[in-house]
Amino acid sequence: MRRVLLAVSGSVAAVKLPELAAGIAGLPEMWKQRSDPVLHIDLRRWADLMVIAPLDANTLGKIATGICDNLLTCIVRAWDLKKPLLFCPAMNTVMWEHPITATQVQTLKSFGYIEVPCIVKTLVCGDKGYGAMAEISTIVEKVKECLEQSP
Repeated sequence: MRRVLLAVSGSVAAVKLPELAAGIAGLPEMWKQRSDPVLHIDLRRWADLMVIAPLDANTLGKIATGICDNLLTCIVRAWDLKKPLLFCPAMNTVMWEHPITATQVQTLKSFGYIEVPCIVKTLVCGDKGYGAMAEISTIVEKVKECLEQSP
């Protein structure tokens, strides 16, 4: 059985978590049981793949600079770089377009992490532009692709 660790940061796009979890759970041989929460090392050992969806600007900045002050960032800092880690940015368009964001995304990609790019949409705040998390179907398809490619 393959294991996916689905991580969520503080973006408004987190409301899509149930739909994303259901989509990933619908893949063959996924999530047949649940367990109690464990420490960051146990979680990174347990998972074959990690998905951070949504990845907000705050958590992106923390990961890019090595800050690990919560469970999510500690798992990422301890992540086995031989295993896939997918990240799905989600933030306001102005935040997305800030020059530091491109640098931080590139830093994560330099670690070997895989970006599932954000999309153009009307955001919850009313702004329209890049920054919306990728569609659930896109994320699920990328998870499936990575699971099929990894040993």
